[in-house]
Amino acid sequence: MRKGHKEPASRWFAEVEMQVQFFDLDPMEIVWHGRYVKYLEVVRCALLDKIDYNYPQMKASGYAWPVIDMHLRYVAPATFGQRLKLRADLVEWENRLKIDYLITDADSGKRLHRASTIQVAVDIASGEMCFASPPVLFEKLGVEPQ
Repeated sequence: MRKGHKEPASRWFAEVEMQVQFFDLDPMEIVWHGRYVKYLEVVRCALLDKIDYNYPQMKASGYAWPVIDMHLRYVAPATFGQRLKLRADLVEWENRLKIDYLITDADSGKRLHRASTIQVAVDIASGEMCFASPPVLFEKLGVEPQ
């Protein structure tokens, strides 16, 4: 996103604030690059709770939703004690769950990290990937399949 442009807002989003802990740091005293995946999971779970379709509910509905693709962009390092704001936006749901993420400094709003993940529905009973999102997802979102 170019400077001066606002991030797109989605209808379904979640935000979580957290503080960088010492155990998240690497030897250079910045957040270890792999730790961001955990941060994404934290805010993704908040988003799934918000739409009332979290991982236990997914399993109970007969579907697993594995992450099949993840893109990470490190913009600036996070440091010990820094307060972070994590945001997840559900941007696609017809055939997959695509979630865009933004991690910013909670105080200044400075962008630190951008990411996206793609998850697909897998029928637990058959183990087959679904090429369209199952009806239960549309029910949870309150939308009709297109």
